[in-house]
Amino acid sequence: MSEAVQVIGSQDWLDRVAKPVEKTVEKAFPGETGRTVKDALHGRWLGHPLHPVLTDIPIGAWMMAQVFDTLAAARKTRAYDEAARVCITTGLLGAVGAAVTGLADWSETGRDSRRIGFVHGMINIAATGLFLTSALMRRRRKTSGAVAASSTGFAVAMAGAYLGGALVYAREIGPHHALDWNAPGAFTRAVPLSDVPEGTKKKIRVGAVDVVVGRHQGKLFALAERCAHQGGPLSEGELKDGAIQCPWHGSTFCVDSGELVRGPSVYDQPSYDTRERDGFLEVRRR
Repeated sequence: MSEAVQVIGSQDWLDRVAKPVEKTVEKAFPGETGRTVKDALHGRWLGHPLHPVLTDIPIGAWMMAQVFDTLAAARKTRAYDEAARVCITTGLLGAVGAAVTGLADWSETGRDSRRIGFVHGMINIAATGLFLTSALMRRRRKTSGAVAASSTGFAVAMAGAYLGGALVYAREIGPHHALDWNAPGAFTRAVPLSDVPEGTKKKIRVGAVDVVVGRHQGKLFALAERCAHQGGPLSEGELKDGAIQCPWHGSTFCVDSGELVRGPSVYDQPSYDTRERDGFLEVRRR
């Protein structure tokens, strides 16, 4: 299956197909208000990506619908029909939230991952359509067609879930990319102070980690070099108003504390204590 994921990621024609969706998402979140709403959909308020939280609702509810349909068939009773219908309806409601948050996250990915995410979304739409069909067919009385639609929908949803897992675990869309377990615990000499004039920043190696150090508004700072969102190079970002912006997707962090100012990241950026000593900048983990 991993080969199939790679093949999907290599299909550049998907970029053209997905372009109208991309433009629609951009128009749906205009200006600073749109950015605030989008940050909420990413899960900034939660400190954790929101999309995977919401995907558990349709997957769990639709799985229980399969259980109730199986029990009804095995015991030859309609006692479980209403439970299955409620589960399907609950899953449909959850799918709306999962789709909206998924679109917000998808719009901040690039190239191969964006293509895989697009196919992931199309598969989930197909699964949702099958469950909606089943729900409509069950309004009066459950039929074999309704069960077939929901069973097929669940199989399709599992295929979509596999692609979602590939995005998270193989391509690391969602995890924290700036964890700094190897950062030095004691002050470590980093760079001559003369190499860090006002308004500049640079990437350096301190111990076993890459760090972006700089001087902004008269203060020295040091942050993890890889952006927490998707590992973008902060040393290539813009310094402005006490913050540094990732050049890849625009996540912005306070240079003093690493606190997230604006998404799409949902994580704060690891920051380091700094001091001047013997003409050098020294850095340690906070």
